[in-house]
Amino acid sequence: MPTQPTHAGPQIEPRDDLSYVRGSTDIPLSDATVSRLLRGTAATHPDRPAVIFREQNIRWTWREFADEVDVLASGLSSLGVEAGDRVGIWSPNRSEWLLTQFATARIGAILVNINPAYRLAELEYALNKVGCKALIAAEQFKTSKYLDMLQTLAPELATAEPGSLDAARFPGLRAVIRMGEGSTPGMLRFPDVMSRGRDLLDTAQLDTLESTLSADDPINIQFTSGTTGNPKGATLTHHNVVNNGRYIARSMLLSELDSLCIPVPLYHCFGMVLAVLACVSVGAAMVFPGEAFDPAATLAAVDEERCTALHGVPTMFIAELDLPNFDKYDLSRLRTGIMAGSPCPIETMKKVVSRMHLGEITIAYGMTETSPVSFQSSTTDPLDKRTTTVGQIQPHLEVKLVDPLGEIVPVGETGELCTRGYSVMKGYWGDEEKTREAIIDGWMHTGDLATLDAQGYCNIVGRLKDMLIRGGENIYPREIEEFLFRHPKIQSVQVFGVPDSKYGEEVCAWIVLRQGEDATVEDIREFCQGQIAHYKIPRHIRFVDELPMTVTGKVQKFIMRAKMIEELKLSETKTA
Repeated sequence: MPTQPTHAGPQIEPRDDLSYVRGSTDIPLSDATVSRLLRGTAATHPDRPAVIFREQNIRWTWREFADEVDVLASGLSSLGVEAGDRVGIWSPNRSEWLLTQFATARIGAILVNINPAYRLAELEYALNKVGCKALIAAEQFKTSKYLDMLQTLAPELATAEPGSLDAARFPGLRAVIRMGEGSTPGMLRFPDVMSRGRDLLDTAQLDTLESTLSADDPINIQFTSGTTGNPKGATLTHHNVVNNGRYIARSMLLSELDSLCIPVPLYHCFGMVLAVLACVSVGAAMVFPGEAFDPAATLAAVDEERCTALHGVPTMFIAELDLPNFDKYDLSRLRTGIMAGSPCPIETMKKVVSRMHLGEITIAYGMTETSPVSFQSSTTDPLDKRTTTVGQIQPHLEVKLVDPLGEIVPVGETGELCTRGYSVMKGYWGDEEKTREAIIDGWMHTGDLATLDAQGYCNIVGRLKDMLIRGGENIYPREIEEFLFRHPKIQSVQVFGVPDSKYGEEVCAWIVLRQGEDATVEDIREFCQGQIAHYKIPRHIRFVDELPMTVTGKVQKFIMRAKMIEELKLSETKTA
């Protein structure tokens, strides 16, 4: 009889009274590649449900999924894709994305995640930065017409032999594989690549090729969404992501008895590692509600597919809870999941537990460069720890919090979070200088400000770049955001600093009110009076309909700041 794993929580080894913790080493690290992980699960649970893409009406067991992966791996190999070659995937959540993730791993090619929101300049930069040999692309996503953009950047497609592209702006790109049933000049069709792979399939040959691969080989490049300059390509290995997925599943008590609803994007670590690889590591079913997040589709999937787990960023959970017909969905089978991606408002977390039956939901924290999770709460952590912290350190990792001089700060004090261990990326692709700046003596400097308590629970208080200094006072925006979120009329709020000639910086808040609610600037300031220090009360308050966000639900404060600087006619020059 299958049983769910137990989780006793990490063993914390504090270093005196300093902010340093080390995770448990009780469960050994795996040396499996991504493909071996999948094939092991398919052998153990061949007939259990593995993959459900509701929009595409696709349902695969583990055996069927692994077989389809081999078909695509065979098809890609027949096109000349070899170990070490970079293969881009530019698509929303579709079955082709998932197949590509594992097919590239099967033959040792490096998967390059292309943000579905990218436009012309960003796509050109990403493909050339890593030298993609092949690109698999959807027809379009929302208003982004992917194939049209590719034809604009590579007009040579019009006369190119499919699979033999020679484009001036993409010197390394040879094959563009388009999804769907249609045809486009110069592009291969995904269904045809699958047919070709099925005809030429030689499982023994794939096994021989895979036997030459190492868990320490790079397998994935994910571009970080920097606020300035071009994005950097964080290069991750099998060892990085396989083990992170295993320990994430362990923290959730995930098993083959579970089914996880996945509304988060696959191109991001949240979808690819926290969801997919966590499920593959234990044999849990993966349920994809649609190509993009839709709150009603997500809850319908949970209801109709009898999901026991649900992932999402806070804004997703807020949208689900705010559905007018929320009560019509049967969410009673939900048990666990992850809320991550950005700070989780305490009030939202409490509603998720009480109204969505997610009594064992966990909080996770990390960054792309660390595969990504470093801290995660457990299903047995008290609610106050799951609403005010990001949990305790994951196994086989070390974390220290340091001051600007690099010294470890005392327990309870704020410092920059640095991570060391198996999860740290190999580096930024083709950028040794940026790699050296980020990884110092094996420690990944995250740029996040955090505190650790005596039990090793971590609280993220903000970003180094987000922290503002008003008249010599350090102000952490998240503290003010958490307070303002208590206001019954406020749905979402973001706090950031803008330049000020007198104090150096002033506090600014952008607020989204709940539907049908009204409030004034004076109402908000009155709510703050006597509750938080006077210098933390926002000087500038704007009510907005929505907040600028990335595809993954991360709020883009730099956009808000730039708009306020323009609106208020401020200067970037600071006096303090």
